Amino acid sequence: MAVVKARESDIDLLARLLRAEAEGEGEKGMMLVGNVGINRIRANCSDFKNIRTIPQMVYQEHAFEAVQHGYFYQKVRERDKRLARRAVNGERNWPGKFSLWYFRPEGDCPPTWYNQPLVGRWKLHCFYQPTGEECENIYNTF
Repeated sequence: MAVVKARESDIDLLARLLRAEAEGEGEKGMMLVGNVGINRIRANCSDFKNIRTIPQMVYQEHAFEAVQHGYFYQKVRERDKRLARRAVNGERNWPGKFSLWYFRPEGDCPPTWYNQPLVGRWKLHCFYQPTGEECENIYNTF
C-alpha cells in the first residue's frame, strides 16, 4: 500500500532520481535516496512544507543536484522502478528511515548539516534527520 500517491509517471521520475543520485551506492543507497524523498513529501516541516507530490519533491529548487545533469533524463530502467515502488510503498532503511537530508562530503561526515544531527553514513553519503523540535511530524508519519 502506497504511503504517498504515485502515478506510473511519478514512479518513473522517482526511479530516475534514485539512479542519478545514488547508483554508485548500490540498491540500498538508492533506497535511502527514496526514503529521504518520501520523508520530504510526508514531513511538512523545515524546508519541505507544502511538498506533497513526487514531482514537487524532485524538482524543488536546490533539492537534488542530479536534475541538472543529463544522466537524470535518460530512460528509466525496470530495476530502478522496482526500487522506487518499494520506497513509495513505505519500505524504510537506516540511516534514511527518518532522514530529510543527505550529502556526499569530501571526507568525514560533519556532526550536523543545516543544524540537524548526523544519524549515519552509507558508503559515501551522510544522512541527517531532524530533531523532534524541528520536525516532530517526521516521527509520526509511519
